[in-house]
Amino acid sequence: MRSRYDNPDLTPPWKRHRAVPEVVAERDLVVEEVGTGFCGAVVRCEKTAEGPTVTLEDRFGKHRVFPMAPAGFLLEGRTVTLVRPRTGSGGAAAAAGPRLTASGSLAVPGARARVARAGRIYVEGRHDAELVEKVWGDDLRIEGVVVEYLEGVDDLPAVVEEFSPGPDARLGVLVDHLVPGSKESRIAAEVSGDHVLVVGHPYIDIWEAVKPESAGIRAWPRVPHGQDWKTGVCRALGWPENTGAAWQRLLGRVRTYKDLEPALLGRVEELIDFVTV
Repeated sequence: MRSRYDNPDLTPPWKRHRAVPEVVAERDLVVEEVGTGFCGAVVRCEKTAEGPTVTLEDRFGKHRVFPMAPAGFLLEGRTVTLVRPRTGSGGAAAAAGPRLTASGSLAVPGARARVARAGRIYVEGRHDAELVEKVWGDDLRIEGVVVEYLEGVDDLPAVVEEFSPGPDARLGVLVDHLVPGSKESRIAAEVSGDHVLVVGHPYIDIWEAVKPESAGIRAWPRVPHGQDWKTGVCRALGWPENTGAAWQRLLGRVRTYKDLEPALLGRVEELIDFVTV
């Protein structure tokens, strides 16, 4: 039976040199350039006289070109070296890069869902919960975070009291149209604390959090006050006045986080960080 002392290398593990992994710069891979801190998704790779370069696009649509320097990028906090995809016949990539989840995170092949944490995320609105599940579902299962459906913000005080949040059981809540002075904001302030975080998006309805170009429209229409917003949107866009069918059509057009507005992305990521700290 071998012991750890049979290893002639007595250098402590934390002092041993670790090779920087190479990662194929597949399109939509999200990385951070170490020199500037610029974070964005890979748009294209090019071969130049000075060496290979990669073009990144940030969440605001800004493009920047960087050389593929060794150990020049961070992928989910790990230093990596980006390499150009190898192409075979027909220009198809021969080397498969790491798969990304719909939220832009690095997928973990073969990973099983973690045993559920005591912490939870409550999401107001059925459509909201379906959208969170579609984009962040893989991440939430790996983290062991369960998402619960909150029918209305009026139920929130009772939900918090029954949940009894604490240091090891944090509660995160996403509510619709959380603006200063509203009923929603007053209830949020009432229940918020060290172990409860309530955040909201500024949209009248979660439909608006889908970028118009992803929804296949020029812009979300303005609906007259007092009219049901979803029904008014369907009328203005010439869609059948079946809001359930319209939502399924809209949800089907959402494939990744890039189809959603930053104001929603930031809030959901904030809640996931809060309950998994």
